[in-house]
Amino acid sequence: MNLLNEMFLTIPSLSKNQAFARSVVAAFCVSANPTLEEINDIKTAVSEAVTNCVVHGYRSGEGKIEISAKLYEDTVEIEIKDYGVGISDTAKAMQPFFTTKPEQERSGMGFTVMQAFMDEVKISSEKDKGTTVFMKKIFEKKEPLDA
Repeated sequence: MNLLNEMFLTIPSLSKNQAFARSVVAAFCVSANPTLEEINDIKTAVSEAVTNCVVHGYRSGEGKIEISAKLYEDTVEIEIKDYGVGISDTAKAMQPFFTTKPEQERSGMGFTVMQAFMDEVKISSEKDKGTTVFMKKIFEKKEPLDA
């Protein structure tokens, strides 16, 4: 795979930065000519990952969220990282409807949504050191436009 571009962004863990983060990553991917559906998939997955950092990683406290992305001809790889409380059982956290915040009426579908919209999702986490979510989206092949 030939790396075309990469980006790195650090934002405070504020819920209002979720829309900013998803817009930045979507704009970064545009040069690979993804479909509108692929862009929307990426935006949705990034939104879920950033929201998890804010709500669960820092438990609505302050911290930083690091977002990096690598763009290839037909693929984008995205990492979203926090330095919060970590996830003690990532397999359990990835199960549909599992939530650590039922009192906030959280659906427990964040990781399920990420998996539904991306081609690959991996999570690594360490107690009191944070969580990294790796996501990969493969863009559909398009015929070159005739000049």
